[in-house]
Amino acid sequence: MVILKSQHEIEIMRKANLIVAEVLQELRFLVAPGMSTKDIDRFAEDYVKKKGVKAAFKGYNGFPSSVCASVNNVVVHGIPSAKQVLKDGDIIGVDFGVCCEGYFGDAAITIPVGDIDPEAERLMRVTEESLYEAIDKARIGNRLSDISNAVQVHVEKEGFSAVREFVGHGIGKSLHEQPQVPNFGPPGKGVMLEEGMVLAIEPMINAGACGVKVEADGWTAVTIDGSLSAHFEHSVAVTKDGPYILSRL
Repeated sequence: MVILKSQHEIEIMRKANLIVAEVLQELRFLVAPGMSTKDIDRFAEDYVKKKGVKAAFKGYNGFPSSVCASVNNVVVHGIPSAKQVLKDGDIIGVDFGVCCEGYFGDAAITIPVGDIDPEAERLMRVTEESLYEAIDKARIGNRLSDISNAVQVHVEKEGFSAVREFVGHGIGKSLHEQPQVPNFGPPGKGVMLEEGMVLAIEPMINAGACGVKVEADGWTAVTIDGSLSAHFEHSVAVTKDGPYILSRL
């Protein structure tokens, strides 16, 4: 069941998402060669403690950390580790969420570490572009798969592939609500978008094939062919005035 949010609820979610956005913005400047993925996790944890809110991911279905830190060929759900030290040329997807006043915020960015390869830079750019193409479809009267199709069309014309196994989602009083929001599919299908829907739209895009596999820890999802992967996400409300990006500063 899709749960529609009131204007008041959406404004609380805006508060949650602003904290997420602040953390991700800080990390854009902090991430550098020599930093461990555990350092990133500690920074996010300390930030939310100061804000008096709760990190959404830690303990969620047993996930052990506050952020998902996904380096290079890791698609999503990378577990931060003091042993994983970033080096020049890496890219890292940072997915982060908080719970504020009983409502969730969720967003993700992919960050370059030092100087990166031009093709890695292109993958990141196209992935982020596909997110905004998708957000533009989050309008009353469109169908859910119009969002999905916008991602797929944009990335495939650039020679990249959209991951099938992991999807975006509704968000509200729960971190994951209905509907699921895939990053592929034909337009004009699925539920009609209505005022009050809030969706976490999150393209996960591979430089190579779309296939992924989950490693032995039960969380870390990697590209099946070892190619790079990028991930960008915003939480977006469907309003009478168009898409309202809750997780943008």
